[in-house]
Amino acid sequence: MRRTGSSPPVRETQDLSLQELETRLRTIFLAALAGDAAAYRLFLDTISVRLRGYLRQMLARAGRSEASEAEDVLQETLLALHLSRHTYDATSPVTAWAHAIARYKLVDHLRRSGRHTANLPLDDEAYQLAGPADGAASEAKLDLERAMAALPERTRALIGKVKLQGTSVAEAAGAVGMTETAAKVAIHRGLQAMAKFLSRRGERPG
Repeated sequence: MRRTGSSPPVRETQDLSLQELETRLRTIFLAALAGDAAAYRLFLDTISVRLRGYLRQMLARAGRSEASEAEDVLQETLLALHLSRHTYDATSPVTAWAHAIARYKLVDHLRRSGRHTANLPLDDEAYQLAGPADGAASEAKLDLERAMAALPERTRALIGKVKLQGTSVAEAAGAVGMTETAAKVAIHRGLQAMAKFLSRRGERPG
């Protein structure tokens, strides 16, 4: 996603304290929820930098060091942030909300990969997420269906099998007639495309 001119530099975002990041992101995210398209893009750009570092660190602790793996989990997290944005409680820290979703996606990814997750540290400020209201849930489901429908057929099938049904990449690749390597690339690109599609949807809330 292209960085806006007012977006903080990568190094600055990484070096901010949690409180400084919270102060910056809260204002941006509340503006985004109110329909500010530029604020929404800035929020995604800024939180992506922080979550990418977090996911790489946690994956390294779990013995996984491939950069593409962190990027896949990051894209899944950005999808979840978009689809769950209506569940955000404005009285809670937005950073804790985003990190809770990232950690959930990380644990889910490691479980699908057959990795033990008990030793992953809990985030001190991770909060339980409230379920979305019925209307918001329906809108989120429709957004996800539209994002999936925009993908090539085999990519859509791969993501459905691996990310939604919990099938291994090897099994999903065999089912659609692709090599495991090609399937991993297709899934990675598909998740990126879905995140971009949904970020554009987020610029037109409601």
